[in-house]
Amino acid sequence: MTDNDSKIVGEVSRRDFIKYTAGTAACISLGSFSYGCGSNSSTPQVAGYPIAADIKTTAESTVRFNNITPAKIVATDLQNVSDYDKYGYGVWTKGPGLDNEKRNDLMGVGYAYPSSTKSKQLLRFFAITDIHITDKESPSQAIYMEPLLGWETSTYSPTMLYSTQVLDAAIQTVNGLHKQDRIDFGISLGDTCNSTQYNELRWYIDVIDGKVITPSSGAHVGADSIDYQKPFKAAGLNPEILWYQTIGNHDHFWLGSIPLDTGDLGDLRGSYTSSEVIALGNTLYNSDKIYDTTPPLYYMGVIDGSTSTGAIVKAGKVGDPGFTSPPTVVPDHDRRSLTRSEWVGEFFKTSTSPTGHGFNLVPPGREKGFACYSFTPKPYFKVIVLDNTQREDDDSTKIHGHGFLDQPRWKWLKAELAAGDAAGQLMIIACHIPIGVQPKDTFMEWFDNSDNPSSIQNAVDLSGLLAELHSHPNLLMWIAGHRHVNVVKAFASDDATKPERGFWQVETSSFRDFPQQLRTFDIKLNSDYSVSIVTTNVDPAVKEGTPAAKARKYAVAAMQIVNSPNIYQVDAPLINPANQLANGTDPSIRPMPTGSYNAELFVQLSPEMKAKMQGLFPVL
Repeated sequence: MTDNDSKIVGEVSRRDFIKYTAGTAACISLGSFSYGCGSNSSTPQVAGYPIAADIKTTAESTVRFNNITPAKIVATDLQNVSDYDKYGYGVWTKGPGLDNEKRNDLMGVGYAYPSSTKSKQLLRFFAITDIHITDKESPSQAIYMEPLLGWETSTYSPTMLYSTQVLDAAIQTVNGLHKQDRIDFGISLGDTCNSTQYNELRWYIDVIDGKVITPSSGAHVGADSIDYQKPFKAAGLNPEILWYQTIGNHDHFWLGSIPLDTGDLGDLRGSYTSSEVIALGNTLYNSDKIYDTTPPLYYMGVIDGSTSTGAIVKAGKVGDPGFTSPPTVVPDHDRRSLTRSEWVGEFFKTSTSPTGHGFNLVPPGREKGFACYSFTPKPYFKVIVLDNTQREDDDSTKIHGHGFLDQPRWKWLKAELAAGDAAGQLMIIACHIPIGVQPKDTFMEWFDNSDNPSSIQNAVDLSGLLAELHSHPNLLMWIAGHRHVNVVKAFASDDATKPERGFWQVETSSFRDFPQQLRTFDIKLNSDYSVSIVTTNVDPAVKEGTPAAKARKYAVAAMQIVNSPNIYQVDAPLINPANQLANGTDPSIRPMPTGSYNAELFVQLSPEMKAKMQGLFPVL
């Protein structure tokens, strides 16, 4: 931001601007642009961004880049975007594709792959997750955490400048894949928003709906000249494709980490629409003391939308020269923080299908904000959409990124699984947080609230959860996001004589961090009446010169600079469910040197389900 925040491009006064943006349907003129604020799509002056014509999956080609050694930019200087070209950061090429590795981990001793290649496609869908649509100019962020820590790209990465444009490119890529081979539905696995904001969620929904997007807020500086600030017309998802939604921790916690209404940090919810930039301690470093306000505190900063590289401004240590009083921004009511129920309610305000994007299927009589439901894309298939994020009222002082089920959700899940077995349906659980991949005392493992014995507890421990899942032989797969990695893990049967009790877990990476991918799932019935899940990563087909292409460059550069080890998963811990401690290395999790992992995952059906499928499909 500049000192001239009282004026914006086109000489619209701050007072007039606030008046114009009080509702999302207003259309204003900034410089040479007329555009809709929010959902208005009646402005043909605004163009969209094309994608590359050649749409491929990672089975055909992958994004490759080299590490730069010695490092020319240290991790705490990730914001020095203007130096990326100087030192060669962000350069990538297309490399060979990745085969879909055949996996028989669940199939029992002596299993041989079917000799015949005949098969029947049962279901085809795509998954996206951790989109993290970000209001770059919001005063209630944690941008300065990355320069302080040097590893937290979830608080700052230059990719955040282009979150809406990357989603638009991904949706166009899905449309292209649908033309090649029909997609039955899509599902988004949570963290649509970076931090619960109304405008972030509207941008997300409106991109998928194909509306005009205004990817800026407050003073809207740079809206007529800076690529990541300019309005654009999203392409929208092909209306033939139904899409469903899951809730993530970033969708109802501040930065996915802190409950908003405890009062421990003052009016945290009110900070979104404030004119003052928020000041915090090193919250992510002290992840078990999220409410600690012991000095030093730091103003968290915003992105200066008038700069081509998105400079971080208004960030620094409280009390230092220049920071004896809070830095300010132009406030914006559209930044307001949504409650769970408000967040769910926005999915009923779209032009795409189905109504409510699944939340219309929430069982009646549930508490407000209950975000679990199931749907049947085929009569013999059931998708159980599970909210396994923490509650706001659990009294935990740790970062709220753990897996959790309260009693109502746990009871509901067990009933849904039992009903699926009784109906002879193959089942998928779709949720935000994976299980059995993070050791105790990280902030992504299965929640243990024993520090607060009088408070709400997890309804089931990890051992109990796995025992229940293994007891449902029709469960094929648990799909999740959250960790921003493309990991496949086998949960082999707990009974060697019944391999059908095993299931797979498939995680999908984020659009925020490299490799910025979605996944396709092709589920087919094999000639021996086993089931294969062919899961393939897909890079958005970015076109050179577009904002989405620049976002890929920045994602590559961020990986080269921060060099996160998580993407490779070379030391994936083998988690003991009884105590959630690491016990060696998990042999079912493969290294991912390109950030991608493709596989054909075989699942053994129970005798009853095999007979049903033989009756439905006697000839493949």
